[in-house]
Amino acid sequence: MTSISRLRADHAEAVLAFECENRAYFAASVPDRGDGYFAEFAVRHRALLDEQEAGLHHFHLVEDDDGRVLGRINLVGVRDGSAELGYRMAEKAAGRGLATWAVQRIRVLAVRDYGLTALRAETTLDNTGSRAVLARTGFEPVEDVMFGDRPGRRYVLDLSGGVPPAL
Repeated sequence: MTSISRLRADHAEAVLAFECENRAYFAASVPDRGDGYFAEFAVRHRALLDEQEAGLHHFHLVEDDDGRVLGRINLVGVRDGSAELGYRMAEKAAGRGLATWAVQRIRVLAVRDYGLTALRAETTLDNTGSRAVLARTGFEPVEDVMFGDRPGRRYVLDLSGGVPPAL
């Protein structure tokens, strides 16, 4: 059974392995994190946990029954009742509906556990998988934007009505 858990200090090794294993796959659709991210991973992980503890962000892992990381799903930049949704799923988990499932679950956590009333998201237009996930989970497009030289789109999801219904 797949589960979502809040990021913890003891996740560091598994998260680093996930990021390393999927680095080339992710770089095909989003900017690469760069060598510094991997070289300074332990420091970065600790900083993320400190920011989470301060309520600035909510970081989560999508894990399989054996505790292997299949993805990450985060709510970042928490302010004024809203946050930006970000997610990335392992190449081996792609195309199985895992991202849609994870976004549906994080919507519930956003309302129930974090008191959020809106989520924001953005993606490049060539990332058809991510655009499909956002559409399936109720996000509405609000504007076209540029990410460097790549066209993209911003989305919003109103959660002010409480815990959203299952999709």
